Parts: sequence; C-alpha cells; structure tokens
Amino acid sequence: MKSRYKLVIYDCDGVMFDSLESNYIFYNRVLEHLDRPPLDRGDEHARKVLHTYSFNDVMDYFFAGDPCREEALRFAKTIHYRDLAPYMRMEEGLIATLDQLKGRVSLAVCTNRAVSMDMIIEDFGLTGYFACVMTASQVTNPKPHPEPLIKVLDYFGVEPHEALFVGDGEVDMLSAHGAGVPFVAYKTNLPGQLRIERHDEIMPHLFGEP
Repeated sequence: MKSRYKLVIYDCDGVMFDSLESNYIFYNRVLEHLDRPPLDRGDEHARKVLHTYSFNDVMDYFFAGDPCREEALRFAKTIHYRDLAPYMRMEEGLIATLDQLKGRVSLAVCTNRAVSMDMIIEDFGLTGYFACVMTASQVTNPKPHPEPLIKVLDYFGVEPHEALFVGDGEVDMLSAHGAGVPFVAYKTNLPGQLRIERHDEIMPHLFGEP
C-alpha cells in the first residue's frame, strides 16, 4: 500500500529516546562545577527548556546575564556524550517501526542536538535508517524556527505536505507549523495535534493500516 507521505521526520529526544535523565545529569554537572544547587525537577518550564531547546538556547535560559556564563559554556563543552549515554533509553518499538518504514518512505532526523547525533545513531544501532540527520549545528536558527525542517525538505526535494514530522514538544510543533509540515505529537498533549502513544501507531497515519 502506498504511503500518504513520502518522508517521515523524527525528533530525537523524547521521541526516539527517553533522554530526560541524561539531560538533567548534563546540566546538573555544569551547576555542580559552578558550586550551584541542582535543578529543581519540579520546575516544569525549566524541564521543557532543557529537554527540547538547543544547547545554546538552554544555556541562555539558565545563564543569561550570569557572570559565570562563559565558564559554564566552557565546562559544558568538556562533558562527553558517552558519559551520558547510559542514562538514555531507546523508545520501545522504534526500530521495529523503522524496519516497517524503511524502503517504503524516506526517513530523517531533525533535532536540536548539536554534535552527538552521529554517535547516538552508531551506538544504538540506527545506522542505515536515516538518509538525512539535521542538527542544530547545521542551521542558523534551530527549532522552533522552521529552518531545520525546510532544509530536510530541500534535501529530499519534497513539498511540505509530503512529509510528516513526529515530535514531542511545542518547539517541534511550532517548527512544523512554520514549515507547513503535518505534525504528530508523541506521548504528549499539544492542542489540536494528532497524537500517538507508541511508534507503531504512526502506521495508520501513513498507510491506513489497522
């Protein structure tokens, strides 16, 4: 059965991986280096920022106007992805769904991660699935700006309505809307958006399969 879309684009954090704990550990290490208290895990806005925005935007959120901002940036860049990988968990059913999609639609990643995505793909056995991996380091304006998604569309030469973006945050939704790309929310409630709870639930949106 032919897919309604030519291209499926995935966000990384919160969609492909449950990486919230690794993000907390990353920024808490920066705060510990500065002799600051750890992040308040009850602060829902801070949690949304650290989990969905680009590194530079998160650092601006926590350290804008802070005299220690440059030291925070310097130290943060010494923390290696592989120190945090043990705290990341691949979402259940991701690979099984990618196996069903591969060869039937094009696949891409669009993430606000900057430099770790290639290592993540290699370490978690995702090599060969995604023809395009768009990161914050490849654009001038990361999500929620539409630029990353527009660059993915240009890479494949498809129109916005021919792609489907799977994300979990408002920044993903805003980026999709700005690029004119249909959006599906993964495990999150976003107003007026289609929602899936499991990766295989994307299939009916593509093929009309049960």
